[in-house]
Amino acid sequence: MNHLNHPAHPIARRWFLEQCGVGLGAIAVNQLLQESGYAAGSKAGAVQDPLAPHQPHHPPKAKNIIFLFMGGGPSHLELFDNKPVLGKFDGQLPPEDLLKGYRAAFINPNSKFLGPKFKFARHGECGAEVSEILPHLAKVVDDIAIVKSMKTDAFNHAPAQIQALTGSQLFGKPSLGAWTIYGLGSESKNLPGFVVFSSGNKGPSGGSSCWGSGFLPSTHQGVMFRGGQEPVLYLQNPPGVSAQLQRDSLDTLKALNQKHLDQVGDPEIATRINSFEMAYRMQSSAPDVMDLSQETRQTLDLYGAEPGKTSFANNCLLARRLVERGVRCVQLFHESWDQHGGLVSGLKSNCKATDQASAALIKDLKQRGLLQDTLVVWGGEFGRTPMVQGGNDGRDHHPNAFTMWLAGGGIKGGTTIGGSDDFGFNVIEDEVPVYDLHATILHLLGLNPDRLSFRFQGLDQKLIGVNPAKIVTKILA
Repeated sequence: MNHLNHPAHPIARRWFLEQCGVGLGAIAVNQLLQESGYAAGSKAGAVQDPLAPHQPHHPPKAKNIIFLFMGGGPSHLELFDNKPVLGKFDGQLPPEDLLKGYRAAFINPNSKFLGPKFKFARHGECGAEVSEILPHLAKVVDDIAIVKSMKTDAFNHAPAQIQALTGSQLFGKPSLGAWTIYGLGSESKNLPGFVVFSSGNKGPSGGSSCWGSGFLPSTHQGVMFRGGQEPVLYLQNPPGVSAQLQRDSLDTLKALNQKHLDQVGDPEIATRINSFEMAYRMQSSAPDVMDLSQETRQTLDLYGAEPGKTSFANNCLLARRLVERGVRCVQLFHESWDQHGGLVSGLKSNCKATDQASAALIKDLKQRGLLQDTLVVWGGEFGRTPMVQGGNDGRDHHPNAFTMWLAGGGIKGGTTIGGSDDFGFNVIEDEVPVYDLHATILHLLGLNPDRLSFRFQGLDQKLIGVNPAKIVTKILA
């Protein structure tokens, strides 16, 4: 017999840790689950809803967020950041000091300058400059804040998109939407708290990491919806499965999963229980929310939406319908902005597909009294080079300076901040790194970026990483 646990001796610390470690681990895990809202105590007899609304850290300015992500890198030089000086240097080589230490994705940095391809004009009472190929957005500039001084660390699509939406270029980190749901939960009982749509030529280069939950429990990840009456595949019952049979089956599965959860305390079991129940409720709620034929002809025309089709316009209208029903976060991807060549035709096509609906979303939310509670964000992973690629009709990836805009909950409309140099190459005023944008978004949603954390691999992980929270106060109302 081991002398450490002999009845004649008191219990030794070494024996206790060696023999009882598993039990202590289970106790600790169960406690963490209860604190995080993933498991009720055994007396409760049922798992709590991990998506139940949580109290924010401070009074929020926005309750929901709609992120219009323009995958591929929209050219700030043709859309928002007017550079007449760049036009004067069209066809000339850039100065050597401008390119010191610069890494381009594909082109030789010594490529010649390419002047802007479209005209700009001032609009609204604020006098914001907007490109001629954004005529609809030009009508709502007094409701948006334009940030011309965005900067990121990555110059290739996948890592830049992942950084733009998770705060890190590395795979495996939770997305902005997942952090939002983790911090706030969702007010919708019959729909996911985080919904994702995709339009354009292809999906985002960063893949599902752009809406994944990373090391957070998977219940916080985004749910991809498709167009049409079946937003999620296999949501409806197969032939021969009645509603009663389904309900009985789900109740049995729930009891078995609950028993397993009580034994091992794995949060993924709680996710499984809730995903089954959510899918059951979505069988009626999802087709209803996706039915755009319920909208008036006036609303459909405002967006340029067509029921039964898949388009960015339809997705914008669906985003409004979702936030009306309590969905916390909606993320729309439109991956078509990578104009290494065909810049003029490509930008015209992209703007035709997205400009009207983006502006309509702001108008529609505003007239329904939803804009004050809904934060709308528009932007991509980086901008485009002032140097030419593809003959005289293309631009390369450019992380040093690009533009995004925000509207709605807590944003000061009619504001333009930041600036880049005469060539749109480097930020020279009010630099806004991606993590500062994330900090500002969390702040508007009522979350403290420094406090919103999750213990993983021995570290208190955060969306903003190790960067101190810096709120972009100039765009706040």
